[in-house]
Amino acid sequence: MEQVYLAPCTEYQYESLKQVVDDIFDHLQLNRFLFQGANVVIKPNLLMKCNPDTAIITHPLLVAAVGTKVKELGGKVTIAESSGGRYTPSTVKHIYQSCGYTNMAQQYGFLLNTDCSYRSLKAHKAVRCKEFQVISPILDADIIIDVGKLKTHCMTGMSGAVKNMFGVVPGLMKPELHCRFPDKQEFSEMLVDLCEAVRPHIAIMDAVMGMEGNGPSGGKPRFIGTIVGGTNPYAVDMVCASIISLKPSEIFMLRSAMERGICPNSVEEIEILGASLTETVISDFLPPQSKSSDFIQYLPSFLRPLATKIATPVPKIRTNKCIGCGKCAESCPQHTIEIKNKKAYIIYNNCIRCYCCHEMCPEHIIDIKRLALFNL
Repeated sequence: MEQVYLAPCTEYQYESLKQVVDDIFDHLQLNRFLFQGANVVIKPNLLMKCNPDTAIITHPLLVAAVGTKVKELGGKVTIAESSGGRYTPSTVKHIYQSCGYTNMAQQYGFLLNTDCSYRSLKAHKAVRCKEFQVISPILDADIIIDVGKLKTHCMTGMSGAVKNMFGVVPGLMKPELHCRFPDKQEFSEMLVDLCEAVRPHIAIMDAVMGMEGNGPSGGKPRFIGTIVGGTNPYAVDMVCASIISLKPSEIFMLRSAMERGICPNSVEEIEILGASLTETVISDFLPPQSKSSDFIQYLPSFLRPLATKIATPVPKIRTNKCIGCGKCAESCPQHTIEIKNKKAYIIYNNCIRCYCCHEMCPEHIIDIKRLALFNL
């Protein structure tokens, strides 16, 4: 059975986080022989420039605890991420600085990657995408540690270990993949292709403070009080989905992984170590407003495409609050957002409802709205 470790953790305090990380490594039997002399890359979730207290990004102190453990076991630590937007040394440095990673890396002695080169990676067993452009430090790593942030996600339902791997695709190449795979199921299958091609060796989820509602950036911080760890990113995500009361079978990434035989078919097939999963579950965790309407599956097949289009929410810009920064237009895969008179406007004829604009808006003034009929 796949093993996933649940560790209670109520605050971002280094000593507490380090003890949790020690417990995860011990229970998963991640010993010194794996790390001695290894080039270890830690991949956090640094979606955008923001304070760690917003619950949008992986907290730097958890990464500090993981990196310190790796160094104790003889590994060399590099932290690498390609956030949304441009992937250049200057933008990467600004991300690290604003997210609290520059000071953390200096204090604990880690290297922050600023090499913005990338190379092709074949995905030999892929279902949707046979080749990816991937940032160089990931391809050069001996061991990859995926340290994500547990959040809801307007497109994929949940952002966890698998979705965090999307950050290995360089900057503005991410919208290209959104454009190639606008359908949620196909996009999620592509994410599994990517995760399998890169395949992180360890997945640790920051779920002390998570995000509910319209994540991954526009939702509300929600206390969860746990850290989740495992060697199978799909099993980690399955446990995380259960914690925030999402059905794993309704998350396309996990469903695709189940069909491929690389993920347990249910959380009951996972050996939970540490804390009790039942006692960790949050029954009233708010899903994103973009969650599919259940009634559609009961309609005749010929009506489902139209009903899905009508029922799927669209991004709405609060124009009076818009500062005209252009981040939404930059991230839009369909180039369907225009900036006029320092305000952003969406041309809905071409909108594929990927919610990249909502995700990357630094002011969080793009809402997810569905017809009032479907809010009943």
